[in-house]
Amino acid sequence: MAKTNAYSSDQIQVLEGLEPVRKRPGMYIGGTGVEGLHHLVWELVDNGIDEALAGHADSVVVRLLADGGVSVIDNGRGIPTDIHPKTGKSTVETVLTVLHAGGKFGGGGYKVSGGLHGVGSSVVNALSKRLVITVYRDGKAFQQEYAAGTPQADLKVIGKSSQTGTEITFYPDDTIFETTSFNYETILDRLRHQAYLTKGVRTSISDERTGKRYSFYFEGGIQSYVKHLNIGKEVVDEDVFYVDKQVNDVQVEIAAQYTESFSETIKQFANNVFNPDGGTHLTGFRTALTRVINDYARKSGLLKEKEENLTGEDCREGLTAVILVKLPDPQFEGQTKNKLGNPEVRGYVEQVMNEHLSYYLEEHPAIAKKMVGKALLAARARKAARAARENIIRKGVLEGASMPGKLADCSSKDPSNSEIYLVEGDSAGGSAKSGRDSKTQAILPLRGKVLNVERARLDKMLANNEILSLIKALGVGIEESFDVTALRYDRIIIMTDADVDGSHISTLLLTFFFRFMKPVVDGGHVYLAKPPLFELVKPGRKSSEFIYDEDELEKVIDRKIAERQKEGLKVNPQEERFRQAGFIEQKRYKGLGEMDAEQLFETTMNPVKRVLVQVRVKDAEKADAIFNKLMGTEVELRKNFIQTHAKFVKDLDI
Repeated sequence: MAKTNAYSSDQIQVLEGLEPVRKRPGMYIGGTGVEGLHHLVWELVDNGIDEALAGHADSVVVRLLADGGVSVIDNGRGIPTDIHPKTGKSTVETVLTVLHAGGKFGGGGYKVSGGLHGVGSSVVNALSKRLVITVYRDGKAFQQEYAAGTPQADLKVIGKSSQTGTEITFYPDDTIFETTSFNYETILDRLRHQAYLTKGVRTSISDERTGKRYSFYFEGGIQSYVKHLNIGKEVVDEDVFYVDKQVNDVQVEIAAQYTESFSETIKQFANNVFNPDGGTHLTGFRTALTRVINDYARKSGLLKEKEENLTGEDCREGLTAVILVKLPDPQFEGQTKNKLGNPEVRGYVEQVMNEHLSYYLEEHPAIAKKMVGKALLAARARKAARAARENIIRKGVLEGASMPGKLADCSSKDPSNSEIYLVEGDSAGGSAKSGRDSKTQAILPLRGKVLNVERARLDKMLANNEILSLIKALGVGIEESFDVTALRYDRIIIMTDADVDGSHISTLLLTFFFRFMKPVVDGGHVYLAKPPLFELVKPGRKSSEFIYDEDELEKVIDRKIAERQKEGLKVNPQEERFRQAGFIEQKRYKGLGEMDAEQLFETTMNPVKRVLVQVRVKDAEKADAIFNKLMGTEVELRKNFIQTHAKFVKDLDI
């Protein structure tokens, strides 16, 4: 790979000092928890990727050290080592100790970069109790050490070197972070994505704590990424549409492939930075896709003259796409980089898609026919869903003042004070209604297995009574009428039996929320109730102890036995352990219906004593793959998943 040393100190611009970082780390890395800790690694990895984007590196390595440190190494040009004209310090020290000092402010150091604010290396330095930087360039190896952002000595030459690049080893400050333990899998996922997005770059990780190591290299780039996203899905055609085109100073790269699923998966990036809220590149892609498919469908006679145009939703059903633009001056809306705002990018992406997708469809008529056929099928289903929706609206089932007949609503009309239990079965529903706090707790019993929405379009969903009751009770509507601000309850609690059927019903409901009401999940409104697994009955059958998992059961019994021995009471080792602990019976619950109304409230619904598990989507891409695997049409995938995870299953209900 061609390299140049035309990267010098006059390209490093200084904007302001470093002092605020240790006082308010959350402003720079989002927080001091696990995510903030890993953000330190992302900052350094992104610097290496920026060198690759500039054409000066083809390797980024992360090493998790046995002593708790992390090393990030790239084979780029190496940070300049000469004296910076404005600070009077070495440029290495300037980059590591001055906030907003870097080569990404238009000084010519980088044409494109994912790092925008130039705070990465200095923030890592400020939040590390120790940091050592080694720079390889100009035939030498330079090194400098820092403590809490303060240099311990000047930059010095430690030897000769024929390589180039930068190596930073840091130890996060345990007085700032809640934890300083790095997760191998989290970093592995990040490096995989960066390798997908940067063709020809190898990313590697090694973990000295466990001996694990892995490398990624994808010559296909985002084409490989699309294939990865579609693992386990039935694709319309094995071929992946791909284009990589320069328009003025913006590089537009797009890969797309259709599947037989009903949901779309589109990932959009600017300079390798993921933009979850989209932006002008996504708008340009969607506009061009809809136009080109409609034009082809008309021209080929697949869409008749009297038929209305396919909508954008029709054209994107089942689509998996990755959009990557690289531009010199990305304008993001907000510091989080969630949305790209450059207006010219929309036109560039439209231009590339119009030209190359039109050409692709003409050159691949068999694939084009499948793509249009998929969109036409989606259009028919959309019309059927619209008819079904209008029908049930006319009947007052989906909208209006009436609530589902089986809903036992709470008296409070304040959503922040209200919660709804989605209860498995009428029997448990009856107990829940009798035992609840009727002021704040609503109960909606669900009969049988809920519809698997992973294999159903909206028209089929609206024909399902249980799904309809759920949509109606929550008040948020569905699809184009969805409005998360209309949610009638702050907490939606899924309460099912602690057995295989209960787990299946929970998964079906979670699939529904993930696919059709994700903002409700993202808002932190969905919970899983955790009913007790065991009851330890005391003499006189009063004040039983309820236990929520096996580990807790053993701890409680051990503690009770120790207390009895300390009090001088005799413990017969020949007796069952629960009797040694002073209990007369040990029950294992499998169903909510085994508890009466009072017990159900005290153990599972009482806000003071209950255990709730909040449902959050930490990684939408992984969640999508899991729901597809567990609830999709590919039986072999599900079989492999069960075989792989069977050895970890506890409390199997046979």
